[in-house]
Amino acid sequence: MRNLLHDMNPSVKFILVTVSMFAIAFFFNPWTPLLFWISIILLQLLMSRINWKLWLLFMLPFSIGAFGYLWTTVVFGADTGGTVIWSFAGIDVTDEQWARALSLAFRVMAFSTLSLLFAFTTDPVKFILSLMQQLKLSPKLAYGVMVGYQFLPVMKDEFTQIQQAQRLRGAETEKHSWQRLLAMRRVLIPMLAGAVRKAERSAFAMEARGFTGEPRSAYYRPIRLGRIDVFMFGVFMSILLVSCLGGSWLS
Repeated sequence: MRNLLHDMNPSVKFILVTVSMFAIAFFFNPWTPLLFWISIILLQLLMSRINWKLWLLFMLPFSIGAFGYLWTTVVFGADTGGTVIWSFAGIDVTDEQWARALSLAFRVMAFSTLSLLFAFTTDPVKFILSLMQQLKLSPKLAYGVMVGYQFLPVMKDEFTQIQQAQRLRGAETEKHSWQRLLAMRRVLIPMLAGAVRKAERSAFAMEARGFTGEPRSAYYRPIRLGRIDVFMFGVFMSILLVSCLGGSWLS
């Protein structure tokens, strides 16, 4: 039960997340995104084993952004009419204005929670393989993205090594932030040269092992559709339907 979101086919999950976002975007009442947001959090609580401390850390900037939307819409929003429900510092807030501000804030929270659900429960390599097998993404593009993703930790280590090597050779540490920013070119240019060499070696190695970029009918690591995907499709669609109908009824 706690692994259902992790075991889903990544392409099916990607399509469901995209469709849900598009559907919620067409509802402008505050109840629909609120119901959807709460439902997605419950879904993650019941069907995933994510690190909630890390989740809260990633949600912090989105929460600040949602509050910013709420505040700016209430204070600087255009006059939309309606009944004044409360006033402060000479600013009259109407029920229409308040509902629109809440709608924007809950929409930000719902979209960010849905994005984190996908990011925290999806293996990036499995996602690329699934895009190639189920959605017929070009193997040239898919393997290119996968090789670039595998290089990210290497680039981080190389960045540290180049910085340490330059310090050993007596490179001075700049005092001001704008000087340190300009001095980054001394690290980035060697990194770029190294990345080009690594990309060439990877391309030669892939060609030597028979990679042509043509679509294949058989794969070393097949990603299949299963009963879990059918079940989770029903769960996502039920959440979306209940949120849309419930939000329309409550508004």
